Amino acid sequence: MISHDRFRKSSFSGGGSCVEVRLLPDGHIAVRDSKQPSLPPNHYTPSAWTAFLEGIRTGEFDGE
Repeated sequence: MISHDRFRKSSFSGGGSCVEVRLLPDGHIAVRDSKQPSLPPNHYTPSAWTAFLEGIRTGEFDGE
């Protein structure tokens, strides 16, 4: 679940460094690198985020 109040890591991260996400008040999703939290996050529209997650689920992104 994406939180409004703080960035969250994936439950699959195993506690290591990874991306973190946060739901913004305007509905956009902020994504940042947990190793560099002081850098500005990237912002995505809800539809772009949903398409990204669907790509992950269907294997479109293989991590390479």
